[in-house]
Amino acid sequence: MQITRLNEAQTYQAPNHDGMTCYRLQGKEAGPSEKMWMGMSVIEPGGQTGLDGSPSEKIYFVLEGELSVICEMPDGLRIETKLYANDSCTFLAGEKRQLRNLSNSVVKVLLAMSI
Repeated sequence: MQITRLNEAQTYQAPNHDGMTCYRLQGKEAGPSEKMWMGMSVIEPGGQTGLDGSPSEKIYFVLEGELSVICEMPDGLRIETKLYANDSCTFLAGEKRQLRNLSNSVVKVLLAMSI
């Protein structure tokens, strides 16, 4: 069993992530995991990611706040929506995604993805 206390979690800097603090909760340098890792992002007002794709599927779960999400499908179609506390979404491999905090409050998002 691997336990990570948030106050002891390591932060990491993800590319094209601005105005955010990212915590590694499980997997990678946070401890052993063979197939996935989990992190939490705290997104400050005005913080965002770039509109980037990934070779790995990603699952986001909003813990707190209002998150604007943009998805660009491989065929170029863009979908934009808002997620609120306890909402979640999945981005498949190759789908470009952008997370934006357009509110005046902090947003907390849990991220799970394969290694």
